[in-house]
Amino acid sequence: GSGKSAYAEECIVRMSQGCSRYYLATMQVYGEEGRKKVERHRKMRKEKGFVTIEQQTRLEDAVSQIENPGKSSVLLECMSNLVANEMFEEQGAHNQTVSEVTKGIENLLEQAAHVVIVTNEIFSDGCSYDADTIRYIRLLGTLNIWLAKQASLVTEVVYGIPIRQKGARE
Repeated sequence: GSGKSAYAEECIVRMSQGCSRYYLATMQVYGEEGRKKVERHRKMRKEKGFVTIEQQTRLEDAVSQIENPGKSSVLLECMSNLVANEMFEEQGAHNQTVSEVTKGIENLLEQAAHVVIVTNEIFSDGCSYDADTIRYIRLLGTLNIWLAKQASLVTEVVYGIPIRQKGARE
């Protein structure tokens, strides 16, 4: 509801003229409501020229599906889902989550002309959590810091308002 996905889609559409557009969707779908949401989003993205790749874990498998290396644009939605999936799903990387995700992102950056990654800021609510949740928050934080260092542009979207944190102003 913050507007970050819509903003990310606008960015990738704007920068990817003449490129194939891929949408790497990482959400695990549970129940009928989740399936309906995914179907609605797939239709909206298709109108914008995106090919959707459902990839809940093993990002490198999605990278192999990208055609036209160097002439493709990729939107990864979203890092927080990917990290949770890698940590907790049976087929996930578990203790190798950070290294597997960074390897997948590095492969993406080598294959695509443009990469936009959506993530979440989940570090400021001040609640008490169990050990697994604390570990998840720390790993996501580690990956978000790594991503920000790799990125030429970092934008936080709050209430639909983009706030530039790193990179040139438009």
